[in-house]
Amino acid sequence: MKLSDSLADHFRIDTAHKKALLRLNIETVSDLLYHLPARYEDISDVQSVGSLEKNQDTVVYGQLSGLKTRKAWKSKKPIAEGYVEDGSAKMKIMWFNQPYIAKMYTDGMYVKLAGKVSGSEGKLYLSNPEVEPLDSLPIDRHDSIFKDTGSGDDTLYPVYRETKGITSKWIYHTVLKCFEKKILETLIDPIPVEILKKYNLPELKTALVWIHSPKKAKDAESARKRFAFEEVFYIQVQKAQERAAVSAAQTYTIRTSPQHIKEFTDRFEFKLTKSQNKSIEAITKNFVDNHAMSRLLEGDVGSGKTAVAATTAYAVATSRPPEGMDKKIEYGNLQVAYMAPTEILAKQHFESFIEYFQHLPIQIGLITGSGCMKFPSKSDPTKPTKISKAQLTKWIANGEIPIVIGTHSLIYKSVEFKHLAYVIIDEQHRFGTNQRKKLAKKDSRLPHLLSMTATPIPRTLALTIYGDLDITLLEEMPAGRKAVKTTIVGPGQSKEMYDHVRSELEAGRQAYVICPRIEEPDPDKQTALNMKSVIAEAKRLKKDVFQEWNIGVLHGKMTPAEKDKIMNEFNAHKIDILCATSVVEVGVNVPNATNIIIEGAERFGLAQLHQLRGRVIRGTHQPYCFAVTDSKSDKTRDRLKALATAKNGFELAEHDLQFRGGGELYGGKQSGLSDLGMEAIRNLKLVEAARNEARHLVETHPELSKDFPLIAERVARIGEVLHME
Repeated sequence: MKLSDSLADHFRIDTAHKKALLRLNIETVSDLLYHLPARYEDISDVQSVGSLEKNQDTVVYGQLSGLKTRKAWKSKKPIAEGYVEDGSAKMKIMWFNQPYIAKMYTDGMYVKLAGKVSGSEGKLYLSNPEVEPLDSLPIDRHDSIFKDTGSGDDTLYPVYRETKGITSKWIYHTVLKCFEKKILETLIDPIPVEILKKYNLPELKTALVWIHSPKKAKDAESARKRFAFEEVFYIQVQKAQERAAVSAAQTYTIRTSPQHIKEFTDRFEFKLTKSQNKSIEAITKNFVDNHAMSRLLEGDVGSGKTAVAATTAYAVATSRPPEGMDKKIEYGNLQVAYMAPTEILAKQHFESFIEYFQHLPIQIGLITGSGCMKFPSKSDPTKPTKISKAQLTKWIANGEIPIVIGTHSLIYKSVEFKHLAYVIIDEQHRFGTNQRKKLAKKDSRLPHLLSMTATPIPRTLALTIYGDLDITLLEEMPAGRKAVKTTIVGPGQSKEMYDHVRSELEAGRQAYVICPRIEEPDPDKQTALNMKSVIAEAKRLKKDVFQEWNIGVLHGKMTPAEKDKIMNEFNAHKIDILCATSVVEVGVNVPNATNIIIEGAERFGLAQLHQLRGRVIRGTHQPYCFAVTDSKSDKTRDRLKALATAKNGFELAEHDLQFRGGGELYGGKQSGLSDLGMEAIRNLKLVEAARNEARHLVETHPELSKDFPLIAERVARIGEVLHME
């Protein structure tokens, strides 16, 4: 038996079984061995039915039979009864005054029962036990749990992720059969032995035995740590290789001076924070390095990322390409591409950049799916003008327009830059080397990359998923910005909230109301989910709550032109209350909006709630956020309480990582991490260790496929997942 063998070569697997296995991504022996347990069932308190005694509290696993209802002979009280059988013996079960139980469960069903043994010698029965239905027994009837080993071991039983047609027990026993077929003797550990020793991790053979059939909890924990390290290590190797590729590529050297930068920033209406100055310094320092910058700028909503982007873009757009590159070309300035995730945001950045650059002879272009614009207009140098895409792309291609802002339209074949030296990406961090090359197209040099996000990313997750990027934090808010006051609004508490919002509207402010869905669901397809919809809520608010105020509606099904019209009206204060979906989550900027009501707050992640409330901290007025929930769950309350108490988005992200797990927050598939990997990234020391070892390995062994073929093979597979588009 070899790791690459198909399971069907060694086990009897029919077509239905094979399809079920594929749903779990299991095809080969290796796939099965790396399908690790999701958790462990502690069966130390399980006893065999045949060994039970009167008055004993017990837990038993077994199969139900003989379920029926009857009435007690004297009291006539209803009784549900049946039998449980586990291979060692059969025992009666009785539930008093609970006749419905006999109908809830069926004969032949596998169950876990917890209850007290009652009755008399020879007539023992389990009284009113709690019932937990199982897909299969976690232990076979012949297993050692019913034998006295005397060691106290063998009490952990692995529970695997299942699918219809494949039980956890089948996976467990098939793994054990693979062990019996001496598969472990053929294994070569891909992780270098010195790394394993350094971090006290078990070698592969031991780790597989410990994770699939642990004798004690400590062994299972040690094995899980090893596989967690291994998974994060492979991702870090892949990131280190990407970083090495960027370092090896040619780039533009951009020289600027503090005085040159100061001339630009002195015109701002606000003073830059220390964090902004440090970020600008770090970026401009990278510009003079001999390899392309790859940096992630993380900043809370409203922390001033656009000002950093504009200042560093100024440094590039006022620099010339190195002379002598090509004698035939006329030397223009270096170019900047600024990519935003939506048209609304691209247009807002275009308007912001016009404000920053209007005093300079620097042209700015805008490319989106619905049209193109250029600043300044020939007829009015203070305003932009609409322009054909053909004309704009011609000017970009010959280098006349140094700053181009747009959506993904920038990557289209029709858009070619002459000297693209700097790429700024907003809210899209997975922008790899190949995409940068695609943007630069005919240029052999790789542009510098600044990726920006207002989504707070926990440090461990950032180090793992964005391991190829240097990370810079904007940790301060600009002067005058007030912290948002967040209130959790439960059932029956909305009157005070509406009264407050009304008083703010009367003071000249504006408000958002966020709903989880666009329209009411079809009554014929009504679900149990009681979620407010934008369209119905806007009508209700107009009719019952804010009759005298103008209410607008914004959602993802509207055309770009419709969205623009509504946003312009909201900006111009023709609309007082904007009722929207989370389409306003990123980049909508109306400083006069100081209140946000988020309906169904429990349906959003903390990071998304934080983004949404960031819409109301754009101005200098006191902002307010109301997170509305009908949920009575303590878990939901605790999560939303963190929203109200966390000092900033980074603290909130760490809380969400611990509370919900990174998989829910950022998507396991998206990050290339399994459940175990997502669990591992809560451990900063483990992530940093994996990162350091990966970087060292790539630095000392540039030909990885030659020196460590097994690691190279695993990394290539991870690369495929991470770059799926």
